[in-house]
Amino acid sequence: MNNDAPTSPHLLGELTGETGARVYSLARLREHGVPAGRVAARCRPGGPWQQLLPGVYLLHAGLPTSEERLRAVLLYAGRAEPAPVPAQPSPSGADGAGGTAGAGVAASAGGPVMITGLAALALHGFSATPPLSSLHRIDVLVPRTRRLRSTGCARIVRARALPRPEPIGGVPVAPVVRAVADAVADLSEAGPVVTLLTEAVRGGHCEPAAVVRELHQSGLLVRPHVVAAVDTLLAEGRTLAEARLYEMVRAHGLPEPLWNVDLRLPGGPGLGAVDAYWPEQAVAVELDTRAPHPGVHSRTEPTAGPDDEEARWSATARKREHLERLGITVVHLTPAKLRESPEQQATVVRTALTAAEDRDPAAYVTVLPR
Repeated sequence: MNNDAPTSPHLLGELTGETGARVYSLARLREHGVPAGRVAARCRPGGPWQQLLPGVYLLHAGLPTSEERLRAVLLYAGRAEPAPVPAQPSPSGADGAGGTAGAGVAASAGGPVMITGLAALALHGFSATPPLSSLHRIDVLVPRTRRLRSTGCARIVRARALPRPEPIGGVPVAPVVRAVADAVADLSEAGPVVTLLTEAVRGGHCEPAAVVRELHQSGLLVRPHVVAAVDTLLAEGRTLAEARLYEMVRAHGLPEPLWNVDLRLPGGPGLGAVDAYWPEQAVAVELDTRAPHPGVHSRTEPTAGPDDEEARWSATARKREHLERLGITVVHLTPAKLRESPEQQATVVRTALTAAEDRDPAAYVTVLPR
């Protein structure tokens, strides 16, 4: 075929119709019978089309919409036309206007690709991120083996192992924990990092442990301002978990315990702190909010490493075994379980309280406020 052969006006009308996709790869345009020469001619200055990224074209003049930029970035990163994904409602306000963004865009046949970083967080509905329309660049996560470079509005982020994307409005989007880590990688101050981490936790998107694990795996916990932000996040996570524990006890009619106390043998050594304690039943609840991965540590433990982490886990196990030898039942609850299934966790605690009636009396311990 002659690359400069005229293209049917009817075909061009179909491609640029208001109800159709307005962003195409060169390969797909050729499949539609539009030769490369014709594409180049229509993209000349003042022409009706424009090239957004290498091999990716916008079939109208003027500024692209956020949806069109997302589609263009995914097409460029995928190097193949994506297979359609059923459109799903995006979080209200994710692009400053609600509705769906990027309907019909998915991971391409050229390999899994997905939106990440600030753009992904905007699609997840974060209020702390700028709207998509104001982002100069859109981060896209690709396998590390892909030979691509960042250009135009597309910034390439490589990973050894890609997470499973979450479709939002038809757009493949990185999970919140991965998107947060990729966004944090570009931040140089603790304040903005704290803001993102806090919204991820308070917004119910994920637990602190998952965020810290992802930051560790991304190699970001060697940066002092990120470590400082993680300290704040862990404190925030514990406060939130304690609030959920209070709510669980009261909402499900459990007896009121003694909150945040230290247990000690009379005249002897301390047995450790617990988050809730029912002295008559000798039942204690501990919230498991420890750092989730060897080497993850607070500024107050600057030398912590795998050996230190293992030692802390061993100390926790020894503490529980010691309390149980004294006849004290220890119930461990995680923040995730308190958030996802408070009724089930209340049943676990109630069962422990009820079972105390059939146990031998526990050793006497002194209870001190923490």
